[in-house]
Amino acid sequence: MVRTYFLLAWTWTRAAAAYPVSFWLMTLGGIVIASLDVAVILVIFANTTTLAGFSREEVLFLYGTSSVSFTVCDLFVSNIDRVSQHIKAGTLDTFLIRPVSAWIQLATDRFTPNRAGRVLQASVVLGYSIAALDLDWRRAWMIPVMVITGMVIFTALWTLAGALQFVLTDAPEVSSSFTYGSQQLSQYPLAIYGRDLVRGVTYVLPLAFINWQPGLYVLGEDDPFGTPEFMRFLGPAAALVLALLAALAWRQGIRHYRSTGS
Repeated sequence: MVRTYFLLAWTWTRAAAAYPVSFWLMTLGGIVIASLDVAVILVIFANTTTLAGFSREEVLFLYGTSSVSFTVCDLFVSNIDRVSQHIKAGTLDTFLIRPVSAWIQLATDRFTPNRAGRVLQASVVLGYSIAALDLDWRRAWMIPVMVITGMVIFTALWTLAGALQFVLTDAPEVSSSFTYGSQQLSQYPLAIYGRDLVRGVTYVLPLAFINWQPGLYVLGEDDPFGTPEFMRFLGPAAALVLALLAALAWRQGIRHYRSTGS
């Protein structure tokens, strides 16, 4: 399954590499656009020393961990959100009759390798923040765990968004709110949001486990909302539950899809 994914992705990568100037310009453009989010954080801290009690480097750490997870998923699975286009065009049928998972085919359809520039940008920010912070390295083991947990959660969100499009074929922007909206929310400390919103993204849609709860553990900070300490370690479990729900929703979407007959 993994081998099939990378074979399909490599096909699109070779196609993109046939136009090297366009490829590198798009890669550079992605880095510049992603850097605007960092620029916003720097502008904020040009006018204040803390944001909801967090320093500039701590906010950059939260931004970096969330962005690495998100950009990796944006590179490898974000094309799932194009499923409604295939449904309306009648081309989804061709994915279903091939001896390869429709999810794999949709994820690699029109694979865009120049999005790797955004992964690089996020990794640089994360690396800088880790180097700049005076971290307790006995807690550093959580950093790769939270990045991987974030990848699973964002992949599940994209899968849920894709499954939703089997019902809402004319509203792809609704499903985009699950993915891009979630990433925007998780770039900053959740302490800047209202208590009810934070409860929702902790106990309903587990966005708090992308970087907030485990990030508090790494940074040695208390949760201003008073959640128990054990919550810092529930990210993998929350990601697994969300992934299973996403897989079920995707399977139901495929099972209830009605072919166009084309």
